[in-house]
This record gives sequence, structure tokens and C-alpha cells, in this order.
Amino acid sequence: MNTNKIIPIFFATDENYVPFLAVSMQSMLSNASKEYVYKIYILNNGLKEENINKLNQYNSNNVSIEYVDVAKRMAKIGGKFHTRDYYTKSTYYRIFIPNMFPEYDKALYLDCDIVVLGDISKLYNTNIGDNLLGAIPDEAIATVPAFQSYANRALGIATDKYFNAGILVMNLAGLREMNFESVFVDVLSRYKFTVAQDQDYLNVICKDRVYYIENVWNKMPIGDMVVAEEDLMLIHYNLNDKPWKFDNVKYEKYFWQYSVDTDFYQEILDFKSNYTIEKQEKDLVNGQNLQVMALNEANSELNYYNLYVKNADKKVDLMDLCFDNTSVSADSDIENVVMINGEGCI
Repeated sequence: MNTNKIIPIFFATDENYVPFLAVSMQSMLSNASKEYVYKIYILNNGLKEENINKLNQYNSNNVSIEYVDVAKRMAKIGGKFHTRDYYTKSTYYRIFIPNMFPEYDKALYLDCDIVVLGDISKLYNTNIGDNLLGAIPDEAIATVPAFQSYANRALGIATDKYFNAGILVMNLAGLREMNFESVFVDVLSRYKFTVAQDQDYLNVICKDRVYYIENVWNKMPIGDMVVAEEDLMLIHYNLNDKPWKFDNVKYEKYFWQYSVDTDFYQEILDFKSNYTIEKQEKDLVNGQNLQVMALNEANSELNYYNLYVKNADKKVDLMDLCFDNTSVSADSDIENVVMINGEGCI
């Protein structure tokens, strides 16, 4: 087999998201070039055999699927991962990819709440140079004022440079070289991001080493960035814009177009019919609370920007600060933070 023709693609899921993963895979493989072999790795912490059997139907001459249990690697890190609302620990699985797969120097990571309309090999073949990641600016950040403030004032990242971590071209060789997994865990233990969690960590760690890709490869229903439908390559049903929860979601026709061809179609229909108004209202409240949280952290004296970025000219570096592995965030008690030689210590 010509290894130059192999495209490694990673998804991360738990049991709840398997039906939507199937839609993602159905759409991706329906539009993928037959010139490549697609090695699909599904990062998980245990899946039902019946679901594995359904997903295995996508195996073919040029598609192979492997299930990778990351429970042991997660256990080693313990309780440092932060989750809230609809986020689960599966969102962190992508950090293990570089070290777990040393045979690859490049790979794709894709979220499960997507529909792929273009040839995924074109995304993989994007030349990102020596950057750590190829990614697309996040339309939610660009659209919502509270999120704009958060990116600028809490993270120190320009709105048009804050990327969405759901679609990534990963320079695995470069990430291994900078010891990415260890750096990620170290930052995780020092600072608690509460808004976009793993995505925030990726943005601050990889800042200035990101190649920005056209938004046709991560088009969200939110916002007013106009893309001709014939140019759309990938739809990302981010945040609350999920057709299996709400009606009249922009671009929902593509989701239903591909879901009907999966073995999970009836399960998805049942899920939506049982998604009550109360659940929808809770999602909307959570979305509003997220904006409040973003503004609170943007205005905090103890946010990441104020602790680490603003003091860069004083040679205060993230890895040199004397935190004792106790996380600090915008909701930390300011009276418990003292300054020693310009360095924040708990």
C-alpha cells in the first residue's frame, strides 16, 4: 500500500453522539475522492457493540475504521478536565492524537456535529507549512459581541484569529516536537478556561502558529458571512444550531439529506421528537449564560490575558509562573492571589 495515499481522520465521541457521527461519516465518504485510503480513528471510552457494528458498515476497500479507547490516558490526567453543560470529556480526546499515533506526521480532526459536502482529501492536502494547525476562524466568536470581548480581552487573541477547534489539519510532527500533550496538561493545571474549554487551550497554546483556511470548510449556521451554496465544503452545526434539536436551522437540509441514509435515521427522528420545549429552552438559557460567562471573564483582573499575556514584556512566561497546579480562573477569589516579583501565585 502506498502510504502517501493514506489520509488519517480522527473523530471523538461518546455513546450519545454516535448517531451524529454516522451522519458525518456518511456525508464525508459520499463525497470523498476514491484515490485515497481513509483511515478513520474513532476516539472513545467505550461504545456499544451494536453501534460499532452499524458504524463498521462504512468499512470498504478504501476505508478502514479503528476504535481507540482513551480511558486509560484520560485516567492518568485525573480530574483536571473541565466540563459543563453539553460538553463532555470526549472534547479533550484530540490532545492525545500526536503521541498516540507517531506513524503519522499529519492528520485531520473532525467534530461529529458536521456534514461534509466537499472532497475531504482537499482539506487534508492543504499546505499549512510549519504551522502547528490549519484551522478556520470561529464564526460564533466573530458574530457575538460577548464572545468578541472574550477573545480580545480574556485571551489576547484578535477576533479574526480565534479559530474553531472542530475542524483541524494537524501537524502531528510539529506538535510532538513541541511536546504538545505535556504543555496542554500543564496549562490545564495552571488555568481554568470556562467558556470554550479545550478550544481556548488550543488557541492560546498554538497562537501565531496557525494557518487560516477558508470558512467554506467550517461554515456555521450562525452569522452573516455569505457563502454561495455551491462553494460549501463543510457545515458545522455548532453550539445550539443543531437540526436534531431545533427546527429551521440554517443548512439543516444537508443534515437530513445524509442522515436518512444511515442506520440511525429513526433513532435521530425519535431523539428530535422527544426533545421537548423545556429542553430547548434550557439550551437557549445555557447559551445566554455562556455569553454572560464570557463577559465576566473578559472583565476579570484574573483572566488569562491579564495574568499571562499583558505581562509578557516583563518576561513573565506561562511555564515560569509559580502556580502550584491549582487552577485559577476569572471566578477565583482575588484575596487568595498574591504577587511575588510580578508573578501570580496561589
